[in-house]
Amino acid sequence: MDHPGTFGKPGFLSTRGPRGGAAGPPEGAERAAATQSHVMAAARVLLLVSGRPESVSFAQSVCGRLGAGPGLGPWPTHCGLKRGQLLLSDKPFPGASARLPLQRPPFCPFAALDQQQPRPPVTELSTNRGVDLGVAIILQSSDQMVLLTRRTHTLRVSPNLWVPPGGHVELDEELLDGGLRELGEESGLQLPQGQFSWVPLGLWESAYPPRLSWGLPKYHHIVLYLLVVSQESQQQLQARIQPNPREVSAFMWLGPEVAAAVAATEDGTETPRHLSQDLPASVLAVELGDDGGARPLALPMSTLLRTTPTTTEGRERVSTGTKFALRLWLQHLGR
Repeated sequence: MDHPGTFGKPGFLSTRGPRGGAAGPPEGAERAAATQSHVMAAARVLLLVSGRPESVSFAQSVCGRLGAGPGLGPWPTHCGLKRGQLLLSDKPFPGASARLPLQRPPFCPFAALDQQQPRPPVTELSTNRGVDLGVAIILQSSDQMVLLTRRTHTLRVSPNLWVPPGGHVELDEELLDGGLRELGEESGLQLPQGQFSWVPLGLWESAYPPRLSWGLPKYHHIVLYLLVVSQESQQQLQARIQPNPREVSAFMWLGPEVAAAVAATEDGTETPRHLSQDLPASVLAVELGDDGGARPLALPMSTLLRTTPTTTEGRERVSTGTKFALRLWLQHLGR
């Protein structure tokens, strides 16, 4: 079933002024209110606290602000969207249009910073900006395969990671529109209207660098994973893929069995879950050469099962957030 390309337009973001002829606030208060209104308009991720939307500081853990405990999660979260803004709450609210699982990695640097005393100096950690909003597309073919792409090794953020197509949501952009735009920019795929359905899967609190042992975080996002189900087969979609070589160095399609094995490798734990002995030794991918040509690549299964290392390195692996999204996809399939 198709879903509308928005999470709704919550009433708490109404711009209507007060009624009646009462005197307005003093000029200083008016300026302060205007400044606060501008900050709120620019904020991408908002939390509903005591009935009022509040922006989240870059240095704060979103999961922590929503009451996440010491466990691994995920935490059920109510959310609503008004064009490029995501409002989150641990309780239902008027205008909320979805209740989604919110998760962070066990080694989330913002969670670690919340516990760290004293906190790093302001000069070392950005505190004058908020949390960014991203969207990623879990593209499922009609024969139940999902597309992952490998980020090029030259990218400044998260090089060599296997992730679904995705990126920043632009201001005033609907989440689905932003996700489909990123899908087109990275893979060349344009999905015809009426030939796909979609549903939100979950939310991921993302940081880069991903561990405090790598250094203080410079990027902080809430990523919304959207499942987009195409009416075309994996073969039909692959025939139309034209990856952007500036961002993508390879791509592959995963079926439920391999996806389950990848999703079962919990980053941050000492002992991996039991994995099936029937897994293939490698997975077929397509790699882009320096000349721009495509060639088949037998990607070792061991590469897909790697976890996030404790020290900085650019080893190829599947991102932690992607593993979370794959688990949600499998749950959606009833696996």
